[in-house]
Amino acid sequence: MTRLGWIRLAVVAAFVLLIEVLCRTGVIGKLTMIPPSAMAVELWALLKSGKADADIVQTLRNVAVAFALSVVGGFVLGAGLHSVTRLRRAVDPFLATYYAIPFFAFYPLLVAIFGLGPAPIILIGFLFGVVAMIINTINGLDRVPRVLLKTARVCGMDPVRTALMIKLPSAAPHLFTGAKLAIAYSFIGVIAAEFIMSTSGIGYSIAYAFNNFDNRTMYALMLFIIALVTVINAVFHVWERRIMARRGR
Repeated sequence: MTRLGWIRLAVVAAFVLLIEVLCRTGVIGKLTMIPPSAMAVELWALLKSGKADADIVQTLRNVAVAFALSVVGGFVLGAGLHSVTRLRRAVDPFLATYYAIPFFAFYPLLVAIFGLGPAPIILIGFLFGVVAMIINTINGLDRVPRVLLKTARVCGMDPVRTALMIKLPSAAPHLFTGAKLAIAYSFIGVIAAEFIMSTSGIGYSIAYAFNNFDNRTMYALMLFIIALVTVINAVFHVWERRIMARRGR
């Protein structure tokens, strides 16, 4: 781990320790928050008992589908918009204000169209994640060095080889950023949708625990989500660094 990584870890550890002390000393009331150590103990007990397995599997499945659709769809749409200048200019204002749209206001309409089930939840997760991937795909393709594109034309490379050997490697940092944002937004969209109108899933379980003043279960599931998203983003970060190092060599 680099020095910067150790500094980040120390900051996170200090913050967790501070919350632990505030909870243990009563500065933060028991009805407001339980100590992080108690969250970890409750999460371990919850996972060991298997009570939350079905909810976890359902939520992760929905997030995986929403994420895959966001990345693939966002890349295709971003590449298409990048290649059609007039269409891109027309769509740019909508992309800039996209996240101001209250997607959850359309949830009843989505339920009426797709029915109760995972489809509306996955669609909301997709709608949250896809634009992040579109924007980063466009930004990445914008930053491909022109000299490399001219070299490709001089060498007689066809569009497919140019895309695979020049455009994608050059745009890789932005594509990874888009993927990391897409996974975070997919989690947000899916879990928030489960809060509203779902009878299962992690979001529903958190809302149910909140409504029944079950702080231990609520914070345990929240800790699970935070830890999982952190691990996934760390994996993407390590993968990105290895690819960038390989490209540098």
